[in-house]
Amino acid sequence: MSAELLSILALIVMFVVATVFPVNLGALALVGAFLVGTLAAGMSPDDILGAFPGSLFVILVGVTLLFAIATNNGTVDWLVRAAVHLVRGRLAAIPLVVFAISALLTAVGAPAPAVAAILAPIAFGFAADYRIHPMLIGLMVAHGTQAGAFSPISVLGGIVNGVTDDSGLPYDNLVLFLSSFAFNAAAAVIVFFLFGGHHLLHRGALPPASAPDTAAPAPVSDAAADSAAADRGGTATAVVPDAAHTRDAGTPAGGGLRLTAHQALTLIGILALCVAVLAFQLDVGLTAVTVAVVLSLTSPKANKGAVERVAWPTVLLICGVVTYVGVLQEIGTVDYVGASVAALGIPLLVALLICYVGGVVSAFASTVGILGALVPLAVPLLSQGTLGPIAMIAALSVSSAIVDVSPFSTTGALLVANVRGMERDLFYRKLLTYGAGVVVVGPLAAWAVLVVPGWLG
Repeated sequence: MSAELLSILALIVMFVVATVFPVNLGALALVGAFLVGTLAAGMSPDDILGAFPGSLFVILVGVTLLFAIATNNGTVDWLVRAAVHLVRGRLAAIPLVVFAISALLTAVGAPAPAVAAILAPIAFGFAADYRIHPMLIGLMVAHGTQAGAFSPISVLGGIVNGVTDDSGLPYDNLVLFLSSFAFNAAAAVIVFFLFGGHHLLHRGALPPASAPDTAAPAPVSDAAADSAAADRGGTATAVVPDAAHTRDAGTPAGGGLRLTAHQALTLIGILALCVAVLAFQLDVGLTAVTVAVVLSLTSPKANKGAVERVAWPTVLLICGVVTYVGVLQEIGTVDYVGASVAALGIPLLVALLICYVGGVVSAFASTVGILGALVPLAVPLLSQGTLGPIAMIAALSVSSAIVDVSPFSTTGALLVANVRGMERDLFYRKLLTYGAGVVVVGPLAAWAVLVVPGWLG
């Protein structure tokens, strides 16, 4: 058996074992990377460890540490009250606002993981306190970041247009951007109704600037209660704010929007993180760790125990799987699969399979990396003139990016690491199920809408 086939078989076995036994999939993936890389591909330990996603590790640790501090000192609680005040208590508007802000930030050039790192903890804090389904708010962040991800000035848009130009193929900035936005907006609408957004329309509005610890939780519908019961194995358990957990000792008893000194400093730190990442292109993980350390030094007692609240099992899970995928790329498994697909010779079928290769691989690895690899791989097919290059590139881009809701992608990993209002393991399983559905449906829909009609040259 070739190393490429063996590596694919090993990945399947790891998923089965992690499903049947209570073993962290990330740990299994590290073992798989070691055994497959060493025995099947003759890789050295340094080569295998070189696939470890150091930047992703720092992002996960840095951001979750920073927002653990923000939760401990009541800053997240303050942001929740400020969000209620901003939308005048209209709960149904929150998911749409989150989607719009996420899309705007990525469209103006912010990397999607950076936007998710900044917005996810705040959005989850609001969702937990006001009983909005965590999947609803989390997926609004994820799909929002991808909706704006292919603007002409965005990271992914620049990469795809650059690779396409280097390959001598025609491209259209507007088609690429609008295709991604339309598909993710459609997914956001489905998510809104799938995870209880329509119930928020019937819950009315909360009083402006009401505090979670002083205002009674808004009632939920029977359908929402049934959904919660199903999530928890048949026992309906309302997500009720814990005042002792969410409010700092210095938070005014009457709620409102007043800040303690340390909360104000924490807010300044979060804003500094946003400016550093979005304006100065600094590394989000290293910057987040720096801000967290500064905050810890300014108030050691208030921030005690924050390190323990970092989502270490999630860090192991994501980094382990990404390391294994890095080994697959080093072995040549991705190129092997792509070449096998291209050899079929039926243009429409090959186009569909390439979209699926982009979607499946990107769900576990870097979207940037897979687009950089698959666009040149599609050049021989597109050079035949039977398929429109603009449509095919747009479909491939949508297929590779919309699956970033997977918990194994950077954006999905940040959602799992920062979730509130639902047990992390339960959220991970639900996100994995949803992500699998997107991997199945997303490439097919992009191919059917953009490629099959042949309306784009």
